[in-house]
Amino acid sequence: MKKRTALYAALICTIMTGCSLKSPVSETVTEPESTAETESAEIPETPAETTAPPTIEEFPHEVDDPTAKPPEQKFEEGCRILLASDIHYLSRGLTDFGDGFKYKVEHGDGKVVNYIWEITDAFIEAVKKEDPDLVILSGDLTLNGERDSHLDFARKLKEIEDAGIPVIVIPGNHDINNTAAAQFTGAQALGTAHIGPEDFAEIYQDFGYDEAVSRDSASLSYVYQIDDYNRALMLDTCQYAPYNQVGGMIQEETYDWIEDQMEDAWDLGMNVIPVGHHNLLDESEVYVEDCTIEHSEQLIDQLDSWDVPLFLSGHLHVQHFMREDEDYGIYEIVTSSLATPPCQYGMLDYGDDGSFKYHTVPLDMEAWAKGQESTDKNLLNFKAYSEEFLNRVFYNQAQDEFERMNNFDGLTKRQKDQMAKVYAEINSACYAGKAVEIKDKATEKAGYKLWGENGYPSILSQYLESIVRDATKDYNSLEVE
Repeated sequence: MKKRTALYAALICTIMTGCSLKSPVSETVTEPESTAETESAEIPETPAETTAPPTIEEFPHEVDDPTAKPPEQKFEEGCRILLASDIHYLSRGLTDFGDGFKYKVEHGDGKVVNYIWEITDAFIEAVKKEDPDLVILSGDLTLNGERDSHLDFARKLKEIEDAGIPVIVIPGNHDINNTAAAQFTGAQALGTAHIGPEDFAEIYQDFGYDEAVSRDSASLSYVYQIDDYNRALMLDTCQYAPYNQVGGMIQEETYDWIEDQMEDAWDLGMNVIPVGHHNLLDESEVYVEDCTIEHSEQLIDQLDSWDVPLFLSGHLHVQHFMREDEDYGIYEIVTSSLATPPCQYGMLDYGDDGSFKYHTVPLDMEAWAKGQESTDKNLLNFKAYSEEFLNRVFYNQAQDEFERMNNFDGLTKRQKDQMAKVYAEINSACYAGKAVEIKDKATEKAGYKLWGENGYPSILSQYLESIVRDATKDYNSLEVE
């Protein structure tokens, strides 16, 4: 495997002929997701509200951080990329909004699937206003890989490209060969058609695949030319043969292809921005097997050998970033799920010298709803509605855990209520990348202490502790020069 220093002499000719190499980056940090007919079924009305369980403490209001200042202008020499992940789009024709669908939403993982159509439309409008050089969607484009959802979502993406803004995508673990693909009818979730890898490349041919500089023969990975100095290395990290799995890995043949692409880009004097659905680094202490790419150290070493400064991913649904080591190595930015409150996307300004600035932008659903002359009070007050929604879903997660595990049997209903509320509060803040703001007060509550005394061996108890340990900064802004 060639190091950049070993290639210097061979590149003199390239520089002489007009391809300039970038100077090394001085890094300083500011921290403030089968082919079929394309016609979908008739669209039913969206219900105004979902049924709510016991009231949960109001989610704390966001605190402005004067050190977290997003860049007002993009770099003079570089590109601006809008990042979104884990949209989990569902074709509207696949639900009648009955009890089965409501249960899926209320006992899920926090995705506001009951408003995914409005979220998607508001996102498209936001993209047009942002007018980035490129939009990257890092997987889990659909709820569970439904064929109709893919077809409908691809039509949505065309609206962005029709506005002159290119869009490129990669699959997530939900998107291909997913046997959980379903349509919701009454209280039931009935199986519906899903797609295979060839279908994915065909459906999204206009969103990276037909425009690729190179495509990997062993996976759905490809290279996309962003501009004269920057390329996106879109990595298929998913396992879907014979059916989808949650965890990620990269095929051995793909590593050889990646090396060829890195050497080609280096010879041409170009930066490479790698993107995957799964995480490169151990962004989650508890869910490593499900979230981190299997044997990711191989990919880390490979990217480090070419001095790649940044890796982009999703999958975790949590807004986060970290570096391989405290003082050196590659950074990874995980953009949270667009479908999960605070329903935000990332803006990345990537300089031709390899420096970058990143910040998140929550969708302004209230403004979008007003512009659509909506009368839905949930949309018109979406920030408050979505915060309460996420707390309610996480509250339900905790209550479901109490029913599954007998180590909680000796607790009173009130104690379980206290535990569920504090779990919801801390986890909601974690998803937004802002657990640092509420950590001190939350960990003083009786419910949190009850988790410490009674939680083991619950995975939620371990997860809660990992959030608190990790809550050292706001993960919504990062700058490396």
